[in-house]
Amino acid sequence: MSDRFIPLIDERSLTHPLLVPQNAVQAKGILSDQRQRPLRDLRISVTDRCNFRCQYCMPKEVFDTHYKYLPHADLLSFEEISRLSQLFVAHGVKKLRLTGGEPLLRKNLEVLIAQLSRLKTPDGGPLDITLTTNGSLLSKKAQSLKDAGLQRITVSLDAMDDQIFKRMNDVDYPVEDVLAGIASAQKAGLGLDAQGHFSGLKINMVVKRGTNDQEILPMIRYFYGKGMSLRFIEYMDVGSTNGWQMKEVLPSKELIERVAQSFDIEPLQSQVAGETAKRFGFKNKLGQLDPSLGEIGVISSVTEAFCGDCNRARLSTEGKLFLCLFASEGYDFKRLLRSGANDEELTSAIAQVWGQRQDRYSEIRAHTTTLGESAPKDSLTKPRVEMSYIGG
Repeated sequence: MSDRFIPLIDERSLTHPLLVPQNAVQAKGILSDQRQRPLRDLRISVTDRCNFRCQYCMPKEVFDTHYKYLPHADLLSFEEISRLSQLFVAHGVKKLRLTGGEPLLRKNLEVLIAQLSRLKTPDGGPLDITLTTNGSLLSKKAQSLKDAGLQRITVSLDAMDDQIFKRMNDVDYPVEDVLAGIASAQKAGLGLDAQGHFSGLKINMVVKRGTNDQEILPMIRYFYGKGMSLRFIEYMDVGSTNGWQMKEVLPSKELIERVAQSFDIEPLQSQVAGETAKRFGFKNKLGQLDPSLGEIGVISSVTEAFCGDCNRARLSTEGKLFLCLFASEGYDFKRLLRSGANDEELTSAIAQVWGQRQDRYSEIRAHTTTLGESAPKDSLTKPRVEMSYIGG
């Protein structure tokens, strides 16, 4: 018998009060929080639905046939998302990532991508528009996404072994169909850079010790030489339903040590401020870094907190703004939008919310827990929003 405990709490109802400041705040292209972190990255969840039931995100025990998803009328419309995105861009956001659930389940998503691709930064530059998907619909959608203006894409793939992958997605979905979707993305030119490498096509693998960590090297061997970026993500305590335990975390340091035994790798410099991954490139037979071989990266939000330069905010599918992946409450911008607030009021509200931000969950957890202990206690165990609701 399993001793797994899944609390049945609907965190979607937990909301911070959101008021329009009495004094208007003008957008100046830079907005800092209480720790002087700028706002640069907005992740937008377009649906709370997914066709996979991965244990670390949407376990079947909770997200079953009786689970009540949000009705369509409660979701932000594409026009509302575009309007809010433009206001966030005026405050300094340079990157928009569409997430879910599974974002490709949102009908006519290409329409939204086309709208967002027309937005410009205050100095007239283009935005970085990207999307995270489980790849199940990518074979059908890759070309239309590219045509709509999508520039980069990230595909979640947690194993190369078909049986392990099917156990993890828990819907018996075959790995070969995800690989076919990735091939379609390549054919459409998603993530293709000026040098002909698919550096903007990323593969994300959530690593759980004892579940799929044996798939790390097979994953690298499959994508080696294809010019793509692999990201290995420590299994995180996001939400309240995935039964997270510290013993299931494979520290990134240990992962890189494993990789270095089979591949000649070298650390790479960060490309942008606030980058979550520590990146490594492959050396060729001459001992030289070779971008055509691709790269790997590790995201260590459990064992090496990177709160200090986190510049990301997350907008849920029903318009609540969350300032941290591990947050418990969001700020209801949909209610403000639909109350008739004008752009000046919305701009001021964004500035007030981000300006008050002090979130640093991972840093606090790092001070209160060590490898081998169970989940963090007291204030760190209050209900948190689910990853399927605000995206990863």
